[in-house]
Amino acid sequence: MPQWVNRLNTIMAKWLWWVVLLGVIASLPVVYAREQTEQTANEVAIVMDYRDLLQVSNTQVDPRRFVEEQIGLLKDAGVNGMVVFESTLEELSWAGEVNVYNATQAALLEGRVSPPDDNGTYVVFNRPEHEATFRPIMEWAFRHHGAEVTSWSVKGQAGVRISMGYDDAILRPMQPNPLAIKSLSEAGFLVIPRLSDRFDPFDQTEVARWLDSYQELGIDRIVFDGEAVTGFADDDEKHKGITFFAGELKEHGIGVAIFENLRIPQKGMSKLANLLGYNAIRAHSVSEAEMSVIKKPVLEDRLVLAVKDRNIRLLYLNAITVRDSTKGQVTHPLQNIVDVLKGEKDDDGNTVSVGVVKQLHDFGFEIGSPKAFQIEHAPAEMALRGVAMLGAIALVALTIGLFLPSLLVPSLVAGAVGGAGLYVLSPTLMVQALALMAGIAAPTAAVVLLVKRIRVLRDSAEDREMSSLHRLGGALLLFVRTTILSLAAVPFVVALLNHISYSLVLQQFRGVSALHLVPIGLVALYVFLYGSGNTVIGNARKILSMPLTVLWIAGVGVLAVVGYYYLSRTGNSGQVTGIEKEFRSLMENTFGVRPRIKEFMFGHPLFFAGIFIALRYRWGMVLLVVGTIAQLSMVDTFAHIHTPLLLSFIRVLLGLGIGLLLGFVAIAVWQVLERLWQRWGKKVLGDAGQ
Repeated sequence: MPQWVNRLNTIMAKWLWWVVLLGVIASLPVVYAREQTEQTANEVAIVMDYRDLLQVSNTQVDPRRFVEEQIGLLKDAGVNGMVVFESTLEELSWAGEVNVYNATQAALLEGRVSPPDDNGTYVVFNRPEHEATFRPIMEWAFRHHGAEVTSWSVKGQAGVRISMGYDDAILRPMQPNPLAIKSLSEAGFLVIPRLSDRFDPFDQTEVARWLDSYQELGIDRIVFDGEAVTGFADDDEKHKGITFFAGELKEHGIGVAIFENLRIPQKGMSKLANLLGYNAIRAHSVSEAEMSVIKKPVLEDRLVLAVKDRNIRLLYLNAITVRDSTKGQVTHPLQNIVDVLKGEKDDDGNTVSVGVVKQLHDFGFEIGSPKAFQIEHAPAEMALRGVAMLGAIALVALTIGLFLPSLLVPSLVAGAVGGAGLYVLSPTLMVQALALMAGIAAPTAAVVLLVKRIRVLRDSAEDREMSSLHRLGGALLLFVRTTILSLAAVPFVVALLNHISYSLVLQQFRGVSALHLVPIGLVALYVFLYGSGNTVIGNARKILSMPLTVLWIAGVGVLAVVGYYYLSRTGNSGQVTGIEKEFRSLMENTFGVRPRIKEFMFGHPLFFAGIFIALRYRWGMVLLVVGTIAQLSMVDTFAHIHTPLLLSFIRVLLGLGIGLLLGFVAIAVWQVLERLWQRWGKKVLGDAGQ
């Protein structure tokens, strides 16, 4: 490469680092605005599935009294809301409102033989005063389900006949029970209707009538049942079901709750939330199956962490009866729920657990009516984000220039032009791609610059050996410098993805696997192919010409297994062992915020010790390659946009602090082993060679 090109790249690199710094500074007001947004909604609702409560009561000798008792206990424990599904004949029978019969049973009641061509469903109203409420609901619903509803009575009890098979009819949805909603609301509960998209066709007039009644009772939030939001099936150019439904919700002042960790996100939710101006909160559900087996301490930790770590504002509790063959009875988890929420003492009066409500209060949350975040914006935020984009593009170009200096300027130009073009076509795709590239670039550049600096220091000290104290001080300074540069990606990621849709996980940071692999691969590439007195191609040929041994094959196999396990741990779906869960709980209870294990127990100590060793031994660079995990993991922590920003900062600082302490311990152990080797190991090898 011509000298003038090298000089130009050197000058350009210096200026680009200033652009990166300017981009970081421009990002800070946006970062602060997000932190302020996250402080605007600290009320949490703890809600119970009312249908589950009715189903459990159906196993008790006095269902109505059981429901009343459990509602009182749950309310006293901290449950402040009830979720009411679209009603079914089965649910109304659990509530004691109706009795439902198939054709054979109805014929027996009438003292006749059921005709073979009659497969209808027969319903008796148990409470005559409620017939005027439920008859129109049934007639409207089953007309939409394609069935005829006619009057029927038996032994003086009024009812209806539905021209639909029993097994089908008892599952068909109807309007949520208005009497239950009113009763629960008058009892002081937040009532959250759970609507579906199962009515065909979508009846705009009827849904508007439901929402009118909700507004009168002060209901300000709903959730959805099934795979889609209400109106999705009719969301075409003609009917615009979601658009209509969103308009009605806005008019009635009603927002939505979005369930996390669904296998498939509910269809239409992103569009509905957008049309609502993001009047939405995140909800966490503990399913019936989980609730029947989960241990109380695990459930308590799970609920607290959902609110504190993931901005959950609706805790949704379910219950189911279980046939317990060990006890020889039917059991249910309602008492466990009370204990977990309220706290528990042993027989001697000692506190076993303080309870979810108390823990949430200690962390600054209150049980109440949850509100959506009030979105705060930095002054001139669009301009600041534009400067941040330039800084991120400069950072990516500088990283490319570390490997291919001749591409520094072309990559900068290509990044600016390509980024502008992509922003016009798809702003969302552009900012997501740039956030990912900045997240990869910062830890990569930081560690590569560290490797270059270590080589310079080691080469300059070849004629004299650096003292252990000198190496320790140098390692600490280099560790801090590298960490700061790695964290330069954080303001870019936060600023570029500063939109409430990311906090609600309607959109996500893309490329988690790439973020976890690419920096390690690039650092390894630099360590093995750059800077050893030969060209990159020459070093590659040297490595490829090395004899292939069984040891090499075994090593590659081990790396593949470790890499697969490492990737399986990334992202929200990563799996952990039971022992690790216990350790995580211990860390959470000790510090209040759990630092990431791969940072403080593995990455940071290995990286710090690796710097210390690499200042004397070339092979120490291998430790830096592996220790890069911690540098990129810090960036990944902030890529979880649904985690509160302040908590992420605390988590990273805790990981750094504990990791450094363990790194000092690792260096001390290394020093002892090195002294023993110098004193005894060399002598043993020398004697063996004689």
